[in-house]
Amino acid sequence: MTGQAAGPSDDAAPAALTARAPHVPADRLVAEMVPPPRFQSARFETYIPDPSQPSQAEAVQVLSSFAASIGGSASSSSGKRRWFSKKPAAPQGPRGVYLDGGYGVGKTHLLASLWHATPAAPELKAFGTFVELTNLVGALGFQETVRTLSGHRLLCIDEFELDDPGDTVLVSSLLAKLVEHGVALAATSNTLPGKLGEGRFAAADFLREIQGLSAHFRPLRIDGEDYRHRGLPEAPAPFDDETVTRVAYATPGASLDDFPGLLDHLSKVHPSRYGGMCDDIRAVCLTDVQAVPDQSTALRLVVLADRLYDREVPVLASGKPFDELFSEEMLKGGYRKKYFRAISRLTALARDAKQLTEK
Repeated sequence: MTGQAAGPSDDAAPAALTARAPHVPADRLVAEMVPPPRFQSARFETYIPDPSQPSQAEAVQVLSSFAASIGGSASSSSGKRRWFSKKPAAPQGPRGVYLDGGYGVGKTHLLASLWHATPAAPELKAFGTFVELTNLVGALGFQETVRTLSGHRLLCIDEFELDDPGDTVLVSSLLAKLVEHGVALAATSNTLPGKLGEGRFAAADFLREIQGLSAHFRPLRIDGEDYRHRGLPEAPAPFDDETVTRVAYATPGASLDDFPGLLDHLSKVHPSRYGGMCDDIRAVCLTDVQAVPDQSTALRLVVLADRLYDREVPVLASGKPFDELFSEEMLKGGYRKKYFRAISRLTALARDAKQLTEK
């Protein structure tokens, strides 16, 4: 099945993600290195610190000062890089910040706020996940990526992947080159396999893994609970197939797929294209949600969940609830933080989708 269930008419049939395998050119990968739609309006002023967690208010103050210190001096009056200027001297002392905290404490909101607050032209600032950055290197090549980003004033990396040694070395080498050109850095990360705390406070892991770059980062600890669960009701129970199909046909811009078919399709599309696959989708409707069969499939689903969450696309589903997607073994393994993040984000999107059934 590809989501084309029987409906009112062929003209009203929703889209199917399984019918999409977009080509995403390299220049789009660069142009899209900005805060995702969910965080386009993120500002320090809109971050609401938890009164019981003073580190959150402190983080806002520190990052505000850091943004002001970066400036836009690397750009000319036209906002373009001065290609014939001398390479700036390597900065002394910390040239980056590492936001250290558990998932759901607002690290991405703060990272996006830093991007927005930095007084430099948008084309001189880059924001992306670790996976998006490695995809950029794959598309452009290492040297071209260095050339493309070395004129920037700021590079923000969300979810630095500490659990992939090869990619960690690759990105660390890239960042070392960018620091030489005076690029300011900001990052969040996941945790290494086998660590306690389920993803909280990974500064020691992060600084050790990036090795020679550690002197350029100031760890900024952010305590708190997952804000997506603060005072919110439990995730809605899955709906039946008939309701999901009805909503898909009744919602402009919705997609409709059966879950096993979607998982199979994801294996045939590079994860760098998942964002493009979601272009113009206003709601995702899934039937027959089941537990994912293996870790490779699970990791692809995590990427899709991130892209949907970034774009604030509600997800309406039948079958198993989202907290039963991953096996107990997966939730205890090295990628557990990714899976918990996916559950948390899909749960938030399921709450958003509940209102679609009330129309």
